[in-house]
Formats: sequence, C-alpha cells, structure tokens
Amino acid sequence: MIRGIHHINFLVRDLDAAIERYERLLGVAVDRVAELPGRGVRIGRFRAGNSWIALVQPIAAGEPMRHLERYGEGFYLISYRVDDVEAAAAAVRRAGGRTTSDSPRTGLDGWRVIDLDPADAGGLILQLCEDDAWGEGL
Repeated sequence: MIRGIHHINFLVRDLDAAIERYERLLGVAVDRVAELPGRGVRIGRFRAGNSWIALVQPIAAGEPMRHLERYGEGFYLISYRVDDVEAAAAAVRRAGGRTTSDSPRTGLDGWRVIDLDPADAGGLILQLCEDDAWGEGL
C-alpha cells in the first residue's frame, strides 16, 4: 500500500525566515510558496531526494496553530505516498484503524490527503497522500 514518503511537514513561526535558513544552511531551493486558506497555513516546499519537505506556518486558528502553540517549531507530520488514497484509507479501516475524516481533502498542488487517527499511531500525525503528478520534475 505505501509506496514511499511523499512529504514531511515542519511547523515554523515565520515561513520567510525558515526558507532563508533552510536555503542558506542546507543548500536547498524552495520551489513553491503557497497559502492553503482551508487549512489556515502558508507552505514553502522543496525536494529532498524522492520526497518533499514542507515548511508550514500556521496563519489562522486550527489544528496546525494549536500544535505550534503547544509543541513549538519542528516536526509536525509525515505523509505516505499511496497510489489510491481512498483504497488505502479503506484498507486502514479494514485493519481496525481509523481516519480523521471519511474522505480526502485537497492539499498543495492537488495532493489528495487523508489523516490517520493519531491514537492509532502512538500519537504521531500520519497521513496518506495520492499525487497524480508524482515524479514530475524529479
């Protein structure tokens, strides 16, 4: 079911400062900055091998903002690449796991994601991600 790591999110308080720091210290090029109003976040992303790294700045009330306030900057979630997010979520449910919603939501660049219940993952925030454009630009 899992084909790899699609993306890893890190929460930051100031996206512009985080982008400057990552580009300077790690020699990466953030190739896309976007706002997801439905999630209340701004995101900057870059490739790390066959995966994406997303720097996420909460800009509105919601779960990402609560997480940042509670735990501070740093690791937020890991997203596993799957071929079919609905089929993968159904497999998780058949195995006794839960998802936080019945259907996927649309993320950056049309990524289709569904979150697993953190209680089923030792408190970690995990998600499944389907990306029709996966591999383009690698």
